[in-house]
Amino acid sequence: MIHAFVKKGSFQDSVSLMIISRKLSESPEVDEVSVMMGTPANKSLLETTGFWHDMFLDATPNDICVAIRTDNTDPAIIDFISSELEASLEALAQGQRGGKKLLKVRRWDSALKKLPKANLLLISIAGEYAADLAEQAIDSDKNVMIFSDNMSLEDEVRLKSKASSKGLIMMGPDCGTSIISGAPLAFSNVLPQGNIGVIGASGTGIQELVSQVALAGQGITHAIGLGGRDLSVEVGGVSALTALDMLANDTNSKVIAFVSKPPAEAVRQKVLDAMKAINKPIVALFLGASHEKAREGNVYLANTLNQAAELAVTLAKVEEMAEQSSKVPGKKIMGLYTGGTLAAESAMLLADQLGLQTDSEHAKGVMLNAGGHKVIDLGDDFYTVGRPHPMIDPAVRQQEIIKLADSADIGILMIDVVLGYGSLLDPAGAVVEAVKKMHAKRGANQPIAVIATVTGTEQDPQCRSAQVQILRDGGIVVCETLPQAVLLASTLIDTIPAAKAISPAPLLEGVNVINAGLRSFAEDLQSSDIPVVHYQWAPVAGGNEKLANLLKKLQ
Repeated sequence: MIHAFVKKGSFQDSVSLMIISRKLSESPEVDEVSVMMGTPANKSLLETTGFWHDMFLDATPNDICVAIRTDNTDPAIIDFISSELEASLEALAQGQRGGKKLLKVRRWDSALKKLPKANLLLISIAGEYAADLAEQAIDSDKNVMIFSDNMSLEDEVRLKSKASSKGLIMMGPDCGTSIISGAPLAFSNVLPQGNIGVIGASGTGIQELVSQVALAGQGITHAIGLGGRDLSVEVGGVSALTALDMLANDTNSKVIAFVSKPPAEAVRQKVLDAMKAINKPIVALFLGASHEKAREGNVYLANTLNQAAELAVTLAKVEEMAEQSSKVPGKKIMGLYTGGTLAAESAMLLADQLGLQTDSEHAKGVMLNAGGHKVIDLGDDFYTVGRPHPMIDPAVRQQEIIKLADSADIGILMIDVVLGYGSLLDPAGAVVEAVKKMHAKRGANQPIAVIATVTGTEQDPQCRSAQVQILRDGGIVVCETLPQAVLLASTLIDTIPAAKAISPAPLLEGVNVINAGLRSFAEDLQSSDIPVVHYQWAPVAGGNEKLANLLKKLQ
């Protein structure tokens, strides 16, 4: 049977009531307890799930409806559950983190007065009321993040368009994750700062991607959530385009990573076109979407979250190295390798990166010879007739390196340094010696960047870290992998576009939050030293729609 009672005038957020419901249901005296606010949607749910009681007919959205399913016919069970509910609500009211008192208000105007620099409203109230509150914030020139779900598609389209027209962003509805300027909004993680900006129409997708980035030793600038429907045909990627523009104008975000649930194809193409117009490397993961190429201009297309994170981390490292290296726009790349497979992979990666064809004949060890770019395997038979392999005798490569002094069109030299038994005891030193002679002959007016990869371990006779240090002391950039080296080389020869005027988004320069709904979200922000005021929102006029509309007209 169902016992029931109503607690009048005590509005609470739905998540807190769900937690209380679970706790009360653990009592041995009952089978299950349902605790909900008396909104029309909740009343319908109570009826559908078999918890309905006629006592709920007169309950308003400001009243708590409690339904108790039990075989116990003693009405005293109501007193027991009521007492337990009061204890839970008291514990909720007392709950604070870090010993700091949370700033609370009961009116929107009061929230604006308490936090005059507020630039974001975080909403986690019942979805049927979220649209009106979001519109109020947008009309007050505030950005909005809506954790709540069950907002109509029509309201989402209308409000996102309205926000965009005012230079604002509306994240959500059903936006579970954002991390902006260090502010943990709803579900989020503690992450190191870095140079990767993240955008996602997938909350857990964002969390997995940024977690993988952190595990790889990199960090992020911001993670902007969009809500799961943003890339649908109806919504059209409104917030995705706004977020891309925000990160395009953020000088700290050197790389952008974008993740989306399966998008509408037309919207995917529209977003992809916007990405191509941004002068930054972008990793895009459109789950479920097929793509013929792994790269389209500055956009790298990933198939999995792990791949997207790996690409973003590699690009982030490349951007850091590029900032510390001399740019040689329009110049050509020469690869002089002692390892045949390393030469072949380098040629393949460069061809793919630059849109070229590798050399199919490999005559005289040439693995790539196109567009002025060249990759040679100096371990080819052509170079080892009557002489030791270049991993043993560095003379052949040293001669080829020094010859580059007369090749003004070459701006990048790529090399490998291979360690281990049988190899030269100091291959890095041999490279540095030749590079210094080449630099001296070329002169300061003809710079050439030298990029190396090192194959070997700390336990090898040459000691990997020692060889890396010799190279770096000689002015040579050392990359961890061949893909990283190729990306750096192509970045350094890119023609530098004319600088565009930057218009930083104020939201990315610091977040001040008004939180409406789940109190724990405000407490998380406060514990992270983010300015926040908790707006103890409750339905206007007790949820009476006619009276609420009348009051709105009178304002």
